[in-house]
Amino acid sequence: MSAGNTKPKISASRRLFLKTKLLKKAVTMWENEKQTLKEERERVLSEKVPGLQFSGLSVQDLQNLCKELHHKIDAADEERYDIAAKVTINSLKVTDLSQQIIELKGKMKRPNLKRVRVSADAMLGALLGAKVKESVDFKANLKTVKKEDEKKEEVTDWRKNVDAMSGMEGRKKLFNSGQ
Repeated sequence: MSAGNTKPKISASRRLFLKTKLLKKAVTMWENEKQTLKEERERVLSEKVPGLQFSGLSVQDLQNLCKELHHKIDAADEERYDIAAKVTINSLKVTDLSQQIIELKGKMKRPNLKRVRVSADAMLGALLGAKVKESVDFKANLKTVKKEDEKKEEVTDWRKNVDAMSGMEGRKKLFNSGQ
């Protein structure tokens, strides 16, 4: 059989039955977790904040109670702010360290870059900034070599040429013509 024609190992109705069973189990677990969180919250509140009794308190006592509660609220807010600041700092440190680990392992994937041909003027512009506007002519500094036209010698009798070039006079002529 090919890979496209393979039948699933369990039937669709069985798969649906298992999915519904999993969902029901997840719902019951979620409800249990909500209940435990609610009980935990009530327990913490009963420990930290005792029940208030307002009967028989004077105005001054109520004001002192309000001031005390405000101080406790401020302390709790500062503590929560400090914890939140520590969490953000530590999470930044964790991301930074994990990035360093990735770099050290050398598994950092580099994006595929396209090859771009850039002229020499564009490279200089990128290196030196946008200040360089005039184009730099690199060829101007090169020495130009002109091809000398080959001297076309007249076709003459070769014996006369041999006689003219023989001896010291002939060598002097060759030396002078070379310069």
